[in-house]
Amino acid sequence: MSAADTPLWTPDEMVAAVRGAATGHVPAPASGVSIDSRSLQPGDLFVALVGPNADGHAHVGAALACGAAAAVVAHSPAGLAADAPLIRVDDTQAALERLGEAARARSTARIVAITGSVGKTSTKEMLATVLAAQASTHWSAASYNNQWGVPLSLARLPRSARFGVFELGMNHAGEIAVLTRQVRPEIAIITTVEAAHLEFFSDIKQIADAKAEIFLGVGAGGAAILNGDNPMADRLAAAATACGLTRILRFGTGIRADIRLIAAEAEAEGSTVDADILGTRLSYRLSQPGRHLVMNSLAVLGAVALLGADLAEAGRVLGRLPGLAGRGRQQTIPVGDGEAVLIDESYNASPASMRAAFAVLAASRPAGRRIAVLGDMRELGLQAPVLHAALAAPLVAAGADLVYTAGPLMRHLHDALPGALQGAWRPSAAELLPLLIDTLQPGDTVTVKGSLGSRMADIVKPLMAGAAAASRIAS
Repeated sequence: MSAADTPLWTPDEMVAAVRGAATGHVPAPASGVSIDSRSLQPGDLFVALVGPNADGHAHVGAALACGAAAAVVAHSPAGLAADAPLIRVDDTQAALERLGEAARARSTARIVAITGSVGKTSTKEMLATVLAAQASTHWSAASYNNQWGVPLSLARLPRSARFGVFELGMNHAGEIAVLTRQVRPEIAIITTVEAAHLEFFSDIKQIADAKAEIFLGVGAGGAAILNGDNPMADRLAAAATACGLTRILRFGTGIRADIRLIAAEAEAEGSTVDADILGTRLSYRLSQPGRHLVMNSLAVLGAVALLGADLAEAGRVLGRLPGLAGRGRQQTIPVGDGEAVLIDESYNASPASMRAAFAVLAASRPAGRRIAVLGDMRELGLQAPVLHAALAAPLVAAGADLVYTAGPLMRHLHDALPGALQGAWRPSAAELLPLLIDTLQPGDTVTVKGSLGSRMADIVKPLMAGAAAASRIAS
């Protein structure tokens, strides 16, 4: 059997990995792993997780009907055939983690883990894409960076992968420590440390310490790549040293940077970059605008160099990367008898990522106006009102012409804006949509951004469908 024909999990392997007992029909070999019966593909192993809002055991029948190889369960759901292929375990979450750990243990792939207050997903996608152009690479789907997303991503790690790239997230201390010990990366990247999740931390030093937990999983001879321009760089470097790491690299603009930005020319649709990557001079282009992407590309290329992959080829691939939905993707949308430009930043938001989005808006060259449509930033605790109001100054500096806001926290920004910039405030994104539709004109550039819970995607999706469709939805 060739490597391409080898299943992801044989029946014996999956039963042993989850420490379960098979009942009913012998499970079929599994070509994938799923925790969602709606997206399950035939041949997937289905793991019935129990969450705060849903119990996967209720969907075991649907998963098997869709062709699941077997289902990992803590109890036998009612209504199944007596010979349904099940693997019984005590705890399905623990079983998923064991499956991920077993995949990691058998893998010979070189593994990179990425965390940071902002930029995790885009950096992960950049690194994974440039590595995939050179060798078999596996990486976390979407933002699978939590207690179920990380083991699920590990459980899907193919035997043949040469590289693996995993994203680790958190909003409480101790979470990354658990995840990094599952991933056991060779290289750990921290994009930056910023004021995010302040609802759960007293200050930014505590956030840095929580991010630094990533070093706990790095094996002997591993490396850390840190943002040397961030005020927490020395604190992170000390934490890496305390964890036994001896190769600690910094990326940034300073003279201490091992991966140093020499020059970057910002354009409306990207950036041209000149950098020194561990002693190798490299010029390359990014296909998406934003100083934050320039800086994170340095971390990506530093990892490429440490992994021994081709730097020049990585630079060429960076010039072809599309933007990510919800994280800066730009596209034209029909407005009236013309078009406007939509910058979709609707997936998440923090003060730092808001400022980065405003910088991209400032670099745009619209024929019309620069419009910002902003939703609440979540998990900022008692500082939330002040941090929202403080966005007024960078919006003015960015040359915004109008600012529309949605959500109770964004009311503080609306009130802090100069009157000429106050588009409108509404309690929710859905209530803001019809006002925005009436406002947009051909030639405008509009940035839509907010935390996921602010549901700014409720504005983006109709706009992408077209102004006429958006008008029907809003009415």
